[in-house]
Amino acid sequence: MPGPIILRRVGEDATVADFTRVAHVTQGHDPYWVAPISLELGPLAVGEGPRLNPKRNPWFQHGEAALWIAERDGKQAGRISAQIDHNHLKLYNDATGFFGFFECIDDQSVANALFDTAVAWLRQKGMKRVVGPFAFNINQDEAGLLIDGFNCPPRVAMGHAQPYYQKLVEAAGFSKAVDMRAYLTPMDTALPFKQLKWLKRSLARNPRIAVRPLDPKRYDEDFAAIMDIWRAGWVENWGAIPMTEAEGKYLADEVKLIVIPELISIATVDGKPAAMCVALPDFNEMIRDLKGKLLPFGWAKLVWRLLTRRSFLSGTRVILMGVTPEFKNKPMGSQLALLTVGAVREASLKLRMPVCEMSWVLETNTQTCHSIEDIGGRVYKTYRMYERAA
Repeated sequence: MPGPIILRRVGEDATVADFTRVAHVTQGHDPYWVAPISLELGPLAVGEGPRLNPKRNPWFQHGEAALWIAERDGKQAGRISAQIDHNHLKLYNDATGFFGFFECIDDQSVANALFDTAVAWLRQKGMKRVVGPFAFNINQDEAGLLIDGFNCPPRVAMGHAQPYYQKLVEAAGFSKAVDMRAYLTPMDTALPFKQLKWLKRSLARNPRIAVRPLDPKRYDEDFAAIMDIWRAGWVENWGAIPMTEAEGKYLADEVKLIVIPELISIATVDGKPAAMCVALPDFNEMIRDLKGKLLPFGWAKLVWRLLTRRSFLSGTRVILMGVTPEFKNKPMGSQLALLTVGAVREASLKLRMPVCEMSWVLETNTQTCHSIEDIGGRVYKTYRMYERAA
């Protein structure tokens, strides 16, 4: 007969290292799961460890979190976080807290113990509703629970799960809030030839519009402009929380290690940034075989792959697309969006990275869904956000 379930809180009788190891227990057998790595070199911080560190992650400037590990018979059996984002509460005033980082063996009693503990913590903080999973909030990596598309690895900054996780979450009283789609888009057929010719003619005829890649010499300035477009363009989306300047800088620093400038396109109108498309090479391709370990020789493999990423990698993920409100839902807005996507497409093909994931996209964002489907994208993974009363 199984022994009692013991919950240990990180910072009290468990460590962050213990917390990060749980996923190896629950998903390490899955050939499609990609073990995360934690890399900290001075100001450079990548991975789950730095994200959980209040001294590293600027989310903690406006958020608070508690993390637990479940054990049974001396073995790790699951983990969860509960968190409150005070910027979310200021914006929505809805007494909503979040859960995240959920991992669990296929045992409903363990899942219930994790959720009961997380929800009780949120209730004590005055929360009346719980939404998740989030890796802290909607702007951080790995939002949503994978419910469809288990037969291939996740792309950079996307999550993976076991098929039974959905059953565990729903049996704990959670129901669907909204689904988020990941589209797989073949870049060699992403834009029909007629559209490409029209785009190039439009660009040539309108001297107000210019399209350029990210400038490495102005990396911080360009990334700040990208984040400004994103904040302005996505403010009305479900659950949107404007990313702070510190969080935008953290994201820029985190991805700087893998960025290929040509895969980031910025469109300007009269010299002012008006649209952007940001694609990242798939970092998970670099680390998949490292099993989360940089020692003894994993670090050397990773350094070499980073240096040769233009030739080593085959896939990309578009993590950000957007048009400023001034041009949104207008003919020029559609033109600017297609121009930036078209520039990323051409760069992807030149780099021999022919397959792109565009994610995530809310199912309720029908305009973006239709735009991606019109250029050949198909839904190949679905992530679900859940909610329940506290």
